[in-house]
Amino acid sequence: MIPSVLPTYNRAPLTFVKGEGAWMIEADGRRFLDVGAGIAVNVLGHANPVLVDALTTQANALWHVSNLYNITQQEALADKLVDATFADTVFFTNSGTEACELAVKMARKYWYEKGQPAKVEIIGFDGAFHGRSSAGIAAAGGEKLTKGFGPLLPGFKHLTWGDVAAVNEAITPETAAVIVEPVQGEGGIRPMDDGDLQELAHICKENDVLLILDEVQCGVGRTGKLFAHEWAGITPDIMMVAKGIGGGFPLGAVLASEEAASGMVAGTHGSTYGGNPLACAVGCAVMDTVATPDFLDDVNRKAGLLRQKLEGLVASYPDLFEEVRGSGLMMGLKCYASNMDIVTAGYDAEIVTVPAADNVVRLLPPLNISDDEISEAVKRLETAAAAVAAKKD
Repeated sequence: MIPSVLPTYNRAPLTFVKGEGAWMIEADGRRFLDVGAGIAVNVLGHANPVLVDALTTQANALWHVSNLYNITQQEALADKLVDATFADTVFFTNSGTEACELAVKMARKYWYEKGQPAKVEIIGFDGAFHGRSSAGIAAAGGEKLTKGFGPLLPGFKHLTWGDVAAVNEAITPETAAVIVEPVQGEGGIRPMDDGDLQELAHICKENDVLLILDEVQCGVGRTGKLFAHEWAGITPDIMMVAKGIGGGFPLGAVLASEEAASGMVAGTHGSTYGGNPLACAVGCAVMDTVATPDFLDDVNRKAGLLRQKLEGLVASYPDLFEEVRGSGLMMGLKCYASNMDIVTAGYDAEIVTVPAADNVVRLLPPLNISDDEISEAVKRLETAAAAVAAKKD
């Protein structure tokens, strides 16, 4: 008999009932160190008092109004994002996959309004993940996402990850945009080289093609900059944001230049819940904390500490791990052993990690994790590694 919750996840046998900072408490009382952060969502940890205060204060005032009216908290968060980024305007969604839907619509509508309605094709890269909506799976193109869900939304082309030179050859008069994650998350913590990102931005500009960045997972301070593309010094036309921007409350956004958004006028897009007062009040509190030089400097310092300790772990277990990869506090352990064996052994060691493609274990801790918690996390990973190694022997 099918369970009441649709069984689309292979869930671990764990039930967490409370969270405190970088820690989660299981129903049986065990304390797990959380270096998955809800897949890069809980950027300030669990039950962060600043976010709790922002949420409860707003909850006692106003929960929801329609986007038919002005929403003060939405305007405040949009102003913060515009002030801190390339963007001139922001549309709020509830999730990253909704942000992908709008990014695709915005790019195609832009060219339609420019009198070039044939420019609808969007170029992406293999290993990508842009959500599980019709546009999201078509944009990513991987069989794991698309199998059984045809016919797929047309107008997408996929290239080999990192092969920026191939973009020049793939662009046609029908090409509207290129979509890319500066750091692939689900694809196995694969950062695109800064030079490649710069070349990609140049190619788009030279060929009159829009550049869409998917920073749903790698954005909001995760790499030590507010957004990952800042390391390369490039400017996109459209950017997808979600996960960390709400600190655990469902919130997403599409950021865009005035030019790229010029086709999106009244009636072209909407959302019932997107940008509601609760979400945006929390989003404002996240931005006030994360988008500061001191906070981001500390993320980079902690990233160096975590990488150093993980390199030691890899050196200690060369039969289990191949390398450490990633940027900032978006780290991956590329494994020789099964990544799921490491993740599962981690549960026994009371540490939560996240599997990814390319046989990688993702480490996406809260950005305010302490130095001591970083040391404890690697210690628990060592316990997990030892258990996997013992089974191999």
